[in-house]
Amino acid sequence: MSKEFVIGLDIGTTSAKAVVFNLSGNLIAESEEMITSYYPQTGWVEQDPNEIERLSVQAVRNVTKKANVKDGEIVTLGLSCAMHSVICVDKQGEPLSKAIIWADGRSKVQAENLMQTKGMKFYEKTGLPIHPMSPLTKLLWMKETEYEPYKQAAYFMSVKEFVIQKWFGQRVVDYSMASASGLFNRHSFQWDEETLALADIDKDQLSKIVPPTEIIKGIKEDIAVAMGITNELPFVIGSADGQLANLGIGAILPGEVAVTVGTSGAIRQFTKKAQIDQKHETFCYAFTDDYSIIGGPTNNGGITLQWLKELLNYEGSFDELTKEAERVSPGAEGMLFHPYVNGERAPLWNQSAKGNFYGVTITHKKEHFIRAVLEGITFNLYQIGKALERVAGEPDKLYVNGGLARSPLWLQMLADVFGKEVYVPESHHSAAWGAAWTALVSTGKAESFEDIKKNVPMGDVVKPNAENHKTYLSVYEKYEDIANDLSTYF
Repeated sequence: MSKEFVIGLDIGTTSAKAVVFNLSGNLIAESEEMITSYYPQTGWVEQDPNEIERLSVQAVRNVTKKANVKDGEIVTLGLSCAMHSVICVDKQGEPLSKAIIWADGRSKVQAENLMQTKGMKFYEKTGLPIHPMSPLTKLLWMKETEYEPYKQAAYFMSVKEFVIQKWFGQRVVDYSMASASGLFNRHSFQWDEETLALADIDKDQLSKIVPPTEIIKGIKEDIAVAMGITNELPFVIGSADGQLANLGIGAILPGEVAVTVGTSGAIRQFTKKAQIDQKHETFCYAFTDDYSIIGGPTNNGGITLQWLKELLNYEGSFDELTKEAERVSPGAEGMLFHPYVNGERAPLWNQSAKGNFYGVTITHKKEHFIRAVLEGITFNLYQIGKALERVAGEPDKLYVNGGLARSPLWLQMLADVFGKEVYVPESHHSAAWGAAWTALVSTGKAESFEDIKKNVPMGDVVKPNAENHKTYLSVYEKYEDIANDLSTYF
């Protein structure tokens, strides 16, 4: 019997990761290529689309070598990508601009103006909260500032669309990536004419919208050779990284909530009923014709811990940093931290938000600050989770992935704050596995999305401590009250 493997290619904010799995979800090999972000002005964050494309090819080439797979053993490749990027592209498919990514805040004024005038109307139609992360507000900035690449552009694409057209010469976009643009009507599953008119662009400048199971064939021969694959290999368009992280971790049924904390973070849940939050605190993106995903993203995950590590001039590892916090009891002896050091998306949707330490006394030491920061990140996720609960109901269990999921202290903290059992997969490549599984469903190697639950190798379950949960609920009340007061000063 021949061996069969699948590749998940996850093009994220910080890296392009290619992962080879067997069909049961066991990791065979992985390769990661780091992506450079550029900061040409305060609040601007850009990446080079050609560099991302080149690094994605390199990641696939490296992982096929590491896995030592033979011709025919790779059955398909699925794609995952970070959301909310936009690139101005010419008729030949070459970039006229850098990729303006989700973290870019240049369209702050446009977002504020839109929110004050037609914000709820567009949120209801698209499911995307009005915020500078949105490609819609980025396009409004381009229009209003007469951005030269915008005026010259034949097409507007996300990073994933750009990579696909480079490899296949096709302009296609999946439901989730289209949803994340702010230009997609979640009711009709088409580009929204009124929104396009607002940005002064035409639907012909955008890609064809397809489901996540869309098979793409005919990769260019030179790209296939560079990757170390056959040009007959079927690629599957997949979805956005958040949706695929939920799928890849097995959080697909009602009451199953996924928490991802890498550089940034998010809390999400699949639903068969597309819903929005009247407080404008959660997103609702299409995944398939039947499933949508609702949730909220935070700007302040691992990047906040990185900031603290540099601030403290801490020379140890992140594991050693978080272990310092074990010396402090829940609540950090009265110190609270609001983690808005990078502005904030959910639950505030305020790019001007600022971080804050509260309750600092002369007796507090380094370990108190570390614990307060970890708790602040977790309280922020809990606050987003409460907004999600208003829309989707109380969660039954939490599935967790991302960099912070490797910290036993933080996993216990998460279980204690939410008061729920926490399930952690053995592999932290959940988005890549979700992309790979989508490809397996599309090519008939797997029967359904739901069947992935039998094929996610899981680690131990982290159970909440009832006393700690009680303590944290009390501390959280103060955290939320102070957060509400702080918002008047941003």
